Parts: sequence; C-alpha cells; structure tokens
Amino acid sequence: MINYIKSENYRLLRKKGLYITSLTSLVLITAAAYVLHFLGENEANFPYATSIFFYSNVIAGSLLIIIVAFVFNQALTGRDTSIIKQSVSFGVSRNTIFWSKLLLTLGYFLFLCAIGLVLMIILGENLLFSEGESIGNFLLASLNMLPLILAAFSMIHMLKMLKVGDLYTLILLLFVFMFSGDFLRLLFRPVSGLQEVYKYAPSSLFNKNLMEFIDHGAALDYRYWILGMVISTASLTIGARRFAKQNID
Repeated sequence: MINYIKSENYRLLRKKGLYITSLTSLVLITAAAYVLHFLGENEANFPYATSIFFYSNVIAGSLLIIIVAFVFNQALTGRDTSIIKQSVSFGVSRNTIFWSKLLLTLGYFLFLCAIGLVLMIILGENLLFSEGESIGNFLLASLNMLPLILAAFSMIHMLKMLKVGDLYTLILLLFVFMFSGDFLRLLFRPVSGLQEVYKYAPSSLFNKNLMEFIDHGAALDYRYWILGMVISTASLTIGARRFAKQNID
C-alpha cells in the first residue's frame, strides 16, 4: 500500500489544477480582505470592514468549499480508469486503491483549508476591525462545519470512484448540502411528530451555524459531528463495497 500511495502522490503533485485551485483560493481570500480594508479606510460609515463579516463569508461559503473539495478529489478519481485497471493487473487490491486515493486527496485538501484558515485570521485581525471574541467564534463555527465538509468529501469520493458523472455528482451535492432542509420541511410538514426533522438536515445545520456565528454565539454542537459521521461512514462503506465489485472496463 505504501508504494501505491507514493505512486499516487507523485501523480497528484503533477496535477496543475491543484496548484491553480489552491493559488486562486488564497488569492481570493487575500483580495477580499484588502478590498474590505480599502473600503473601510475610504468610505464613511462603511459597516463591513470587520473581522466578523470577513469570517462570515467562509462560514456562509460551504458550497464553494465543497466545490474546491470536488476539484481536489477529482485529481485522482477523474478519468484514470486505465491507470486503475493497470494497478489491479499488477496486484494492487481495490481496497488499497479506494482508500489511498481518499487519504491523499483529503490530506492535501485539509492542508489547503488549514492554510486558508490561518491566512484569514492573520488578515482579519491585522487589516480589519476585530470584534471581541471573533477568532474564538470563527474557530468554533469552523469546527462545526468540518464534519459536514468531510461528509461532502466522502460522498464525492464514493460517487467519483463509482464513475458517476460530474454533473450528477454536483446536483446531488447541491441537493444534500444546500436544499435538503427545505425539502424535508415540505415533505414532513403534514406529518405530526416529524415536523422538526428538517432542522437536522445538512443545509439547516449550515444555516444554523452561520446565524449563531453572526450573533456571536457559536458553540460546538454534537449534531454536526453525528450527522457528518453518519454520512461519511455510509458513503465510504457503500463506495468501498461497490468499488470492490465494480467492472473497471
């Protein structure tokens, strides 16, 4: 497995798309901070040159983060059926292929997220007006987001390894992580006892996390972690089992 990981890591580091995506993400973060700083310095009564508003763009930007996760995972799960076929013919187990691709792409994605988080805090606290416990609230809200982002990454990996098309993958991600709460609210509205189920949907939790952050009331909530673990476990279990039986041709 170690040799296969080394081989895949070499392939991953040669993907220009990862560098472009990473650089673009960090440049956009930096540009946003400087724009807010400039407007705060030059516009009278400009209310958004604050670290809270700056950080809120990340807490509200779960869809963009998921898209970045999609790009990272696709680097090793895209159109490389022939490479997978070759690896299997050389005796690499499908289980090794599935988990190695996940660990590598997830590792680099989390590394970029960590760099982006540190960059945001540095820019937010030095260029913008810092409001009280803004860093603490930001970190707590980010920790609440983490299990749901990991769940999205797991779902992406499952779908890509099972050769589901990019368009269908993105539509499913959009539904689960952006509109699932609204769907469940409409679905269970007439059902007594199930009218509160929508509050536990990924999209509802993302919205709840954002509102609590804006209200300076961010706090670690076990519901994010339970839901994230359930989605991640289900996605990876189904993905690994189906990939083990899937026709690679």
